[in-house]
Amino acid sequence: MHADTAYGPEDLIAIVGMAGRFPGAPDTESLWTLLMESREAIVPVPAQRWDTGRPLDPEKDIQAVGGFLDGVENFDAAFFGVSPREAAAIDPQQRLMLELGWRALEDAGQRASDLAGTRTGVYVGASWHDYELLRIHRGARPTPHSLYGNALDMIATRMSYFLGATGPSLTVETGCSSSLVALHLAAQALRTGEVDAAVVGGVNLMLDPHVTIGLTHFGGLSPDGRSKAFSKYANGFVRGEGVAALYVKTLARALADGDRIHAVVARTVVNNDGGGDSLVTPSPAGQRDLLTRAYLAGPAPIVPSYIEAHGTGTGRGDPIEATAIGEVLGGKRGSDDPLHIGSIKTNIGHLEACAGMAGLFKLLLALRHRTVPPSLHAEELNPAIPFDELGLRVAREAVALPAEGTLHAGVNSFGWGGTNAHVVLATPPQTLATPLPLPSPAPATGLPVVLPLSAKERAVLATRAADLLAAAPVAGDAD
Repeated sequence: MHADTAYGPEDLIAIVGMAGRFPGAPDTESLWTLLMESREAIVPVPAQRWDTGRPLDPEKDIQAVGGFLDGVENFDAAFFGVSPREAAAIDPQQRLMLELGWRALEDAGQRASDLAGTRTGVYVGASWHDYELLRIHRGARPTPHSLYGNALDMIATRMSYFLGATGPSLTVETGCSSSLVALHLAAQALRTGEVDAAVVGGVNLMLDPHVTIGLTHFGGLSPDGRSKAFSKYANGFVRGEGVAALYVKTLARALADGDRIHAVVARTVVNNDGGGDSLVTPSPAGQRDLLTRAYLAGPAPIVPSYIEAHGTGTGRGDPIEATAIGEVLGGKRGSDDPLHIGSIKTNIGHLEACAGMAGLFKLLLALRHRTVPPSLHAEELNPAIPFDELGLRVAREAVALPAEGTLHAGVNSFGWGGTNAHVVLATPPQTLATPLPLPSPAPATGLPVVLPLSAKERAVLATRAADLLAAAPVAGDAD
């Protein structure tokens, strides 16, 4: 499958809402802090997931670390109109997607109730059925709630049901490229007018060791529990969890609606390797084709300031990816202007079906701050990659991007069956990037200032108030 990349200005897509939870980072602000502080969020497998102290496989030592989310068992069922009995049978991936989809709408200033009956689409990338496996291993009997509560298609359609939205609703499964393929499909639907807006996301949880055991035998996991993209010592990846959601519209509509725009989706491209050494072997030709269509097709070539690589940290995959990036985008830049590359997997692990969203969120934040965060564990570079000849440089330190003008950056995401995706982001139009002037302060009266907050439950209201105080502390007492 190839995308039509002959886009014009009318084809641009605006990201107007975003929300995410990642290992070591419960929201996007803390993700930025984690990245800029060069922190790694890889920890031992929590005891609530599985017991790493007992042998899990008769032949292999199984990876006992990963990037995990806290509190995945928590869910405000009443808020989403779900009974406690049904909630207990629902895959937490469905539950988390509901929550983060809602937060993305909040971030966009979009009232969920206004989407009822609208042509709003929902597109979500997901892969595994860990909760279903966990239920089976614990001897839980099938019920109607557990059947549709663990079906992958319901991750997207439950969101559509909750919103009352009538646009297309589908869960995309293309392996590790799933969430970027979901964004590609949403962008296509927006460009053709099939939908007016879309919620796009990705989710991945590790609730049972089954997949980890399989990936160990597959040979993809790092024996020492570190994702070392582009390093001399790269030996595989570490698995990670995450959930992320975007709310997107056409740029023209976002401008007309007066939305705050996080970034512009300039191009999306999807292809397939179309064969190779094996079903799961990356293809140099496929990756070159992907990048050529993303940057060199269309009305005018795009020159990226940074590429967020798929960057799994494997001895075979890293050289193939870096070479493709360099041959298509880096070779003509010169030694004084190399193209920087990096991988968020070195910080939070490989989020698999949500990996593309993780890389995209890193890009969104990098464009907002005009700074590329460091990529970790590449103190000694892979000698099989001729970085200088390719015009590439691994962003081992924070890289300042130009302070003025439109910036472009892209993210790679590859599925193990050969379905590849690439998304090119651009900074929003300058008129929207300029902050609105702050209102003149009111005369000081010494009286308390009332800031109305609302929630459906008292405990949630207290949490919202605490979050607000943490984000914008005030002088004096707050009641």
